[in-house]
Amino acid sequence: MKKTAAESHRVERDSMGEMEVPVEALYGASTQRAVLNFPISGTRLPSALIHAYGRIKKAAAETNAELGLLDPVAAGNIVRAAEEIIAGRHDAQFPVDVYQTGSGTSTNTNVNEVIVGLCGHAVHPNDHVNLGQSSNDTFPTAIHLAAGMEIRQTLIPALEKLAAALARKAGEFHGVLKIGRTHLMDATPVRLGQEFGGWARQAELAARRAEKALEALLELPLGGTAVGTGLNTHPEFAARAIARLAESTGIPFREAEDHFEAQSAKDGCVEAHGQLSTIAVSLHKIAGDIRLLGSGPRCGLGEIVLPATQPGSSIMPGKVNPVMSESVTMVAARVAGNQTTVTWCGVGGFLELNVSMPLLGSCLLESIGLLANVAEAFRERCVEGIRADEERCGELIELSLSMVTALAPRIGYDRAAAIAKESVSTGRTVREICIARSDELGVTAGELEELLDPGRMSGR
Repeated sequence: MKKTAAESHRVERDSMGEMEVPVEALYGASTQRAVLNFPISGTRLPSALIHAYGRIKKAAAETNAELGLLDPVAAGNIVRAAEEIIAGRHDAQFPVDVYQTGSGTSTNTNVNEVIVGLCGHAVHPNDHVNLGQSSNDTFPTAIHLAAGMEIRQTLIPALEKLAAALARKAGEFHGVLKIGRTHLMDATPVRLGQEFGGWARQAELAARRAEKALEALLELPLGGTAVGTGLNTHPEFAARAIARLAESTGIPFREAEDHFEAQSAKDGCVEAHGQLSTIAVSLHKIAGDIRLLGSGPRCGLGEIVLPATQPGSSIMPGKVNPVMSESVTMVAARVAGNQTTVTWCGVGGFLELNVSMPLLGSCLLESIGLLANVAEAFRERCVEGIRADEERCGELIELSLSMVTALAPRIGYDRAAAIAKESVSTGRTVREICIARSDELGVTAGELEELLDPGRMSGR
């Protein structure tokens, strides 16, 4: 039977008056106002940010109790409720849209009210849960905490594992000689392992860039309260609460050197996402190259064979596509878009406060998650199963005009260029032409064998 309005809602009160709230909601009137005020996207803030907020409320309650500012019983109740939020047990209780108040006040209020809902009304959302805090310092702190933990726990390990997988393939393919390409045109021979080694180094550097992104987020603005002055907070609150956050996360977070900088600007977040954007470019390069080398299988380059993960066409039987590479390239596109958004949000600092933080935090966390997930999937479902087509690699080397490059120091550039042109016009390989004209060129068969050895050209 359908519930009546009285049965499905209860009346809560905040500083603006009464508000009907869903009866099953743990939150109160202010959160419901935000739900009604911002029916914008239907997209909530990432759960990682909410869980980080739980960590802040727990550290704040413990610190305020330690400083003698909060009753130990109330503090204990707040801590237990915050731990449930950290564990993700109440994610459905955070319905506020990403496109809300630019300081994230609605979300801070939402967290405060949910904790009260879990503790009972003996705890006050402002006087107790929010003691010594403001949305203006807690929301940016939550961004830094959430992003820092996601980088440390998911992104860096995923990139390191991808780098290791590519390095293993570099060793496996070291003996496979193939033609190199510049400008997408034939160049001198390389080893397939050298190409994979280059990609392995890109992935390794990507992991180091993720560490730099984390470094940019280590300063926390907690303790600045409304405008950075620390009004209504104990002088020791920030240092003690942040020490707790550093201990609980295992990340060396520290108090901001200047709270006015930390709250009015989000340059650290913009810097961190800049590193993520570079990582996206690196992954796009790796995935794009692998897609090209695996193209075909009969009428493309076909130098490597990619694992078949799923049917590639609803109309062409037997077609298999480089879907894992395509997934990477789309993630890179999304991260590039987020870079623009994060930069624009960074511009949203006016006087003592940045007012684009919910969207900034959402984009930053989305990019971290996408990069970590796609690096893991690409490694597992593509890189680790790649095989080399050695026959195809050898065939293309012999067909390449650039083989003549190794002769230029011996016979001169112009004569080498003439051989390349003759190869184009006759369809004969550079090796065939040189053997036929060895007397004219003044090069012995033994010298030709050495000069046209692709292994020598690739730098053994």
